[in-house]
Amino acid sequence: MKDLVFDLINQEKTRQSEGLELIPSENYVSKDVLNAMGSVLTNKYSEGYPSFEGINEWSEDEIADKILPNYRYYGGQENVDRIERLAIDRACRLFHADHANVQPHSGAQANNAVYFAWLEPGDTVLGMSLPAGGHLTHGAKVTLSAHIYNFIGYGVTEDGDIDYDELENLALEHLPKLILIGYSAFMKIPDFARVAKIREKVQQKSEHEVLLMADMAHVAGLIAAGEHPNPLDYGFDVMTTTTHKTLRGPRGGLILSKGNVASPLKKPEKTLKNIPILIDRAVFPGTQGGPLEHIIAAKAVAFGEALKPEFKTYAKNIIKNAKALAEELKSQGFILQGNGTDNHLILINVKNSFGFDGKLYEKALDKAGLTLNANSLPHDKGAAFRPSGVRLGTPAITTRGLGTPEMKTLAHWMKRVAEICEKAETEEELNNYAEDLTVIKNEVRTLALKFPIPSV
Repeated sequence: MKDLVFDLINQEKTRQSEGLELIPSENYVSKDVLNAMGSVLTNKYSEGYPSFEGINEWSEDEIADKILPNYRYYGGQENVDRIERLAIDRACRLFHADHANVQPHSGAQANNAVYFAWLEPGDTVLGMSLPAGGHLTHGAKVTLSAHIYNFIGYGVTEDGDIDYDELENLALEHLPKLILIGYSAFMKIPDFARVAKIREKVQQKSEHEVLLMADMAHVAGLIAAGEHPNPLDYGFDVMTTTTHKTLRGPRGGLILSKGNVASPLKKPEKTLKNIPILIDRAVFPGTQGGPLEHIIAAKAVAFGEALKPEFKTYAKNIIKNAKALAEELKSQGFILQGNGTDNHLILINVKNSFGFDGKLYEKALDKAGLTLNANSLPHDKGAAFRPSGVRLGTPAITTRGLGTPEMKTLAHWMKRVAEICEKAETEEELNNYAEDLTVIKNEVRTLALKFPIPSV
């Protein structure tokens, strides 16, 4: 008898195929990535690390050919080692890094590992506040890291850019051990060079070295394609990211760093030059156990895809679609945070646009086959589950092949749903407009099926 789980998986496959995914942190993997995730590597325990010898120096064929001594706690690692070494090599080439740790299970665990590698309990971190567009792991009080370290939050200006004057003033006042540039709802391109200069000023006043870290989970694919500045090219020591979102890989984390690369067995001196080794020790055994080698294999496949010329075209189209969608939304009366976007992400102030909250709009769009998420805005007075905005983006729909003509259609559907929300006012009353929402859903389905998901 077939397990009911597979029936639900098939229902989810239908949902994804017949709807359009606008959540900016979601994407569709290739069949090759999907096959790697479902491989026999899921059976293998591989605590520890492969040898780093020859990485960044040897060709892929040489890396795949050589069986080397490793830093593992289990035997039978000859194939796993070579796969993980390929993942590390490809990640370093994509992001101009000296070293890559491909083992973090998520972006949150990648961030926590960097904190653990560099900080002591009570040390100060300067990062973007959650209301301004930062991520939970950048100091939100509900997280474990906020109970261990002292997070100071900086904000954004009226036009949605980082408030660099505030960032500098706070940095010189608090002399943080770590300065973090990263976000989950930010539509501008950070001035990495200016932040690096702020670090230099803090360094002159501090008795300790200051780590410069960028959490680029949302824009890593754009960076890999050369469509967004790379913080590692501007003096940053560490860059963390997820491997899904714009990178179009499996769900997981990645830590890229500059500095010395050596065996993680011996504890090094805590200096910026040794940050790659300190991070390896912080990931394992510091913050997690056995790596998911089937996911690491899928990461390696995704990194290989991102190194190909067609990925650059994909990244260009993500941004082109986002800008086209933003302009069309504005023409339909939507008020956008920052008045638009410079990346893949759009933040709509639906409260100021139409008078209802983001959660009502999210629920209504879901009924119409359009998926996005309610999101807080800077200085939002709405509760966490009743924010004033919604967040959307173009990575997933661009993967399916939608282009700028379809962005106009999307904006018109979103306006029609907004008009329904204006009349409904509550989630319960949306049921009174089920027929209208179903009409839009059928139109969405017709368009969606013209652009099949690559891995389905």
